[in-house]
Amino acid sequence: MELLECKHLCKEFDNIKVLKEVNLTIPRGKIIGLLGKNGMGKTTLIKLINDLLTPTSGEVLINGNKLGVASKKIISYLPERTYLEKSMTIEQAFCYFEDFYDNFNKKKAIELLKDLNLEPDKKIAQMSKGMQEKLQLILVMSREAELYILDEPLGGVDPATRDYILDTILSNFKEGASVIISTHLIADIERILDEVIFIDNGEIKLQASADELRSKENASIDEIFRRSFKC
Repeated sequence: MELLECKHLCKEFDNIKVLKEVNLTIPRGKIIGLLGKNGMGKTTLIKLINDLLTPTSGEVLINGNKLGVASKKIISYLPERTYLEKSMTIEQAFCYFEDFYDNFNKKKAIELLKDLNLEPDKKIAQMSKGMQEKLQLILVMSREAELYILDEPLGGVDPATRDYILDTILSNFKEGASVIISTHLIADIERILDEVIFIDNGEIKLQASADELRSKENASIDEIFRRSFKC
């Protein structure tokens, strides 16, 4: 049984088709890049998988089951925008996640926090945007989930922060789990990818092994994408 399946998934807003007949299968134990330019349907697809939008047609299955309470326990989701309450301290954010998710590993989160040289009593409002994004990543990656979905985790941060984010992802997802990383910054992320999915105008154009695709085309994933979609 596959971890995630999207079957004939379509989504329309005001009669405009944003996703068109998306068929996807996501295996276990892979880091997968959902790659495409801005506005091509990446975030809509992610929201459908997280049961935050209702499909116009088609369905999403997690471990063979329809979306619901059980799927929310399996998926750990990092949205594109920070949602943490700014008046919270880091410790309060940890306690919030611990209360809300029974698979949140607070001990792991505290260990990851040490890398940032931040004290648990520091308020989120006193942290820079980059630090807030790192904290949110720590919260998401400290869950013992089966599927981690990260929407544009590299957007708007400096190169050093991008390296931190990639290394944190690579080192901290649960063994046997899969990670979907949505981004348009392909060159920054391709070094950690096992598989790639190209999405353009709401359609899946390609799903392939990253290594096999590079070997076949004798080019980087970024170059292949640019060539395919004339970026």
